[in-house]
Amino acid sequence: MMTVSSHVEPGLDASRYRTFDWGPADSLPTGDPRLDRNPFFQDHMMGAVEKQLTLRGYTQLTSGTPDLLVHYHANVANRIDVNRIDRQFGYCYDVECSARVIDYQAGTLVIDVVDARSNRVIWRGWAQTSVESVIGHPDRLSRMINDAVARMLARFPRSV
Repeated sequence: MMTVSSHVEPGLDASRYRTFDWGPADSLPTGDPRLDRNPFFQDHMMGAVEKQLTLRGYTQLTSGTPDLLVHYHANVANRIDVNRIDRQFGYCYDVECSARVIDYQAGTLVIDVVDARSNRVIWRGWAQTSVESVIGHPDRLSRMINDAVARMLARFPRSV
């Protein structure tokens, strides 16, 4: 299950913004060599963001100074989930209703939108889900990126 959320600067006046472009690339590794400097991942990620911002009324600039700079960071880390809390509410994985420890790889994607004039983050969206079944499978990875970006940016204010 993918969890998605966002934070917007309180009192944000989105009518001031009409254009966007990409800020400096992230220099931090994802924590997974299958994604680090992976052109497929980067192209799909950037394309999904550009599509969603365009659908929300923003125009990408190819020259000049945009109103907004977009930046993303992806991370893959091992996580552990103990389902003991499920037992408390009567949900069980097996007949004995024993606690299970689930070890999985969680992918986290963060998108920051920065006011280019003030250099302040005005909006941040993030999504997290298990990525074990998608990394190494381009079609699944592409669908996951599109879903995560669409769900995050659905919370981003529309351009007027």
